[in-house]
Amino acid sequence: MKKFILLLLFCHVASPVTHSLKYFFTASSGVPNFQEFVAVALVDEVEIGYYDSNTKRAEPKQDWMNKVIVDDPEHLERQTERCMCSQQGFKAELEALKQRFNKTGGVHTYQMMIGCEWDDETGGYVNGHHQYGYNGEDWLVLDLKTQTWIASTPQAVITKQNWDNDKADLAFLQNYFTTECIDLLKKYVDYGKSTLQRTVLPSVSLLQKTPSSPVSCHATGFYPDRVMLFWRRDGEELQDLMDQGEILPNHDGTFQTSVQLNISSVKPEDWGKYECVFQLSGVKEDIVTNLDPAVIKTNNPGINTALVIGVVAGLLLLLAICIAGVFIWRRNNNGFKPANTSETSSTEVVPPN
Repeated sequence: MKKFILLLLFCHVASPVTHSLKYFFTASSGVPNFQEFVAVALVDEVEIGYYDSNTKRAEPKQDWMNKVIVDDPEHLERQTERCMCSQQGFKAELEALKQRFNKTGGVHTYQMMIGCEWDDETGGYVNGHHQYGYNGEDWLVLDLKTQTWIASTPQAVITKQNWDNDKADLAFLQNYFTTECIDLLKKYVDYGKSTLQRTVLPSVSLLQKTPSSPVSCHATGFYPDRVMLFWRRDGEELQDLMDQGEILPNHDGTFQTSVQLNISSVKPEDWGKYECVFQLSGVKEDIVTNLDPAVIKTNNPGINTALVIGVVAGLLLLLAICIAGVFIWRRNNNGFKPANTSETSSTEVVPPN
């Protein structure tokens, strides 16, 4: 069962011209120090608006949203009214679900995600999304092709049947996805294009906990979130040795991600054949970072992979010197000495530098 992540359900699209508008509603009970209702609006995975049951007021989260408000003074009022209405409905739904599952105590959450996608190159509607979650798991998901709801648990079947029979609501949702949501998304993209359509390259680092741990290639500070990050060997992308991480948001509106390389089966002499590749949508040049022990950063204070390799190499050299010294000593003490070429000359063994 897929987890319905609280407030953050990221759907990363591959097309560089696809934009998305999503709303996340969360009602909760029994959660200490957390509002009983929270609403968040995202455009291209960037938070643009916020509402909670404590402030009871929709608030813009991007500077360019102030331009929207100036041109449409009632915009925030409409969003606030919708959120307040949803707050009452979600609270009632959450209580009904607790009764249906016969679990009224403890922590409970009821969530919804609704939104649309639009292609600004073709100017057409791409997709719509509408799903509900209860206590961290999927509850109901709308199949837009069949115009029916998909129940994720047996307890959701009753609600599915009722909602499937509500043809007026299904027609309303279809119109919302293809018209109202798309029109609003276009408006937001136009106002925020300087931010939403920018390109920011990342900082890429190689990280490792211990010399035997996987090497993580970590990219952070990039925008947008349409990226590829992978390891390759001799120019070919690896699959079996990699562990791909999620794309996560930073506090400044950029993103971060990582991919790990299992080096347990990589021979030291083959390290130079591996490289981490970062590809950002809309940018032709890749950012390539070679698997070089000299640039790997470690989480353990005082431990550096390059230093460890240097120490090992030094010990091997010292061992070789010691072996050579022992061999010379044994030779000189078992009669194997070079003959003197003159009475005044002598054989002098000079130790290696």
